[in-house]
Amino acid sequence: MSKSNSSSPTNPNQKSDSSLHVAALKYDVNKDNAPYIVAAGSGPVAQRILDLGAEHGIALYYDDSAATLLSKLDCGEKIPPELYQIVVNIYLSLLNLAEENIPEALESSE
Repeated sequence: MSKSNSSSPTNPNQKSDSSLHVAALKYDVNKDNAPYIVAAGSGPVAQRILDLGAEHGIALYYDDSAATLLSKLDCGEKIPPELYQIVVNIYLSLLNLAEENIPEALESSE
């Protein structure tokens, strides 16, 4: 999920206003030829998407530009090739975060 809040980009927990943009992506390498939008919106809709994502433990990626661009796509729409680099950056960031958390998870399971 990518989030934007141009009024306060350093505070990702700030409640919604009209400048908040969110896009949620899904990709199944076995079924899809490109990631696609499963939810997108701005303002109060964006805040609701964030709240639902948090309730379900979905990882968040904060990037004003990415969220603004991706939130303009329709639900179910595949990411166009022009935006692939943005999606690559999101996935790389999330993979790095997951790798950082692996040692912590292993330590807590011992």
